[in-house]
Amino acid sequence: PHRIWLANPTLSKTIVPTGYYFQKESTLTKTEIEIATNVINGQWRSSYANYEHEKIGEEQGHLQDVRLEALVEGRPTSFDDPRQQVVYELAVTLANQRVVPGGLYRRAKKLLGDAGIVDVTVLMGWFTMVCLTLMAFDVPSNATGLDQ
Repeated sequence: PHRIWLANPTLSKTIVPTGYYFQKESTLTKTEIEIATNVINGQWRSSYANYEHEKIGEEQGHLQDVRLEALVEGRPTSFDDPRQQVVYELAVTLANQRVVPGGLYRRAKKLLGDAGIVDVTVLMGWFTMVCLTLMAFDVPSNATGLDQ
């Protein structure tokens, strides 16, 4: 999406730092980031975003293939790590029902803290923006992206 966002350089200057935050400074681990990212990418069915983040999950070893497929397809899966599990449950709940039950909120707060909950929600919003941008410009899965 970076090439597309450059059509509006002023806006691009406000968008790119958020992406940088999630690459370098987030309270979430890389695996947790990929869990939430693949949930929301799968929800939007953006070809390029799904392709890129499936590749990242596989190449960097953040997620096993079976779990990756389930996240993108919207099928249930689970994680042994309690933090990863609560990120998954929070992301799926926000993407589907958009109402977080009290019990899930309390578990998320205990495991992630307020900052972690904010990170999950903003990350999902950020990737919604990414997916919608890619879909508006009909970017195919085989498009050439920018090097990170």
